[in-house]
Formats: sequence, structure tokens, C-alpha cells
Amino acid sequence: MLRYRDYQQDIDALLYRFKPLRPAPVGPEETIPGSFWGAPEAGLIGSVIYLRDDTPVHSALHEAAHFVCMDATRRASLHTDAGGDFAEEDAVCYLQVLMAETLSGVGARRIYADMDAWGYSFRLGSTEAWFEQDAADARDWLLLHRLIDADGCPTWQLRD
Repeated sequence: MLRYRDYQQDIDALLYRFKPLRPAPVGPEETIPGSFWGAPEAGLIGSVIYLRDDTPVHSALHEAAHFVCMDATRRASLHTDAGGDFAEEDAVCYLQVLMAETLSGVGARRIYADMDAWGYSFRLGSTEAWFEQDAADARDWLLLHRLIDADGCPTWQLRD
């Protein structure tokens, strides 16, 4: 599984695109504030995403995508549980893959494998099958909220 420590500069640069979101490092073996699943998974409190060296890349991207996809009202009271409905969760997973595509050495195929290894579950059995064959609703959600353009490219903005 890919870890934050190996992609820190690229992940941090990506996260800074979504101001006011900002990464905050957590020391080795420290509890990760705002982690829904517990260490080593990323945590979210307000506009801060907490990451430890051993945080999986897929977790950092997933929590960042939650921040991007939630509206400003939810973002203002964000603490640990990003909430949202099933449609938003699917959009988060889709955006997570698009974010992985921007990271040198990561890409979609590797993030699919890490998501599958972690235990994401999709109707078609794998993350790749879902993304390639069953994610039109997630793509449409991202288009509706102007988080991707008509070509499926991230717009690098936050949901209003």
C-alpha cells in the first residue's frame, strides 16, 4: 500500500489547491486527530487534514475529496465524520481516483489496487470495474457541482 511519506510533496501540493484545506503532519505513533477509522487513516477537522507518514495515499485522497465535495455549511462544522449521502460518497471515490492520476508514481491502477486491498466495496467487485463501468452517477454528481469539467478533468475548486 502506498504511504503518505513517499508522496508527501506531491500530495501536499495537491491539497493546497483546495484552499483553505491544508495538510498537518502528525508524528509517528501519535493519534491522528479527526480520523474516522483510526490510525493510520487520515483525519479531518475543519479545514485541516491530518496525515502521518504511514497514512495510506488512498486515505489522504479520500478525505481530501470529502472536503472538496461537501458544501460550505458542512465544511464549517467538519469534525471527523464527513457525512454526506451515498451519491456524494460515490463522487468522493471517483474524485479520489482523478486525484491519484495527478500524482507521479500513483495513478489510477495503483489507487484501484490500494482501495481494493483496504476493503472498498463496489457492486461490480473491484474499484477499477466500478470506475470504468458503473460510475456514471458519480461522474454526473461531480459535473453537476462543477468539480469536474465535461471532459472529466478536475476543476480544482471547492463545492459551493
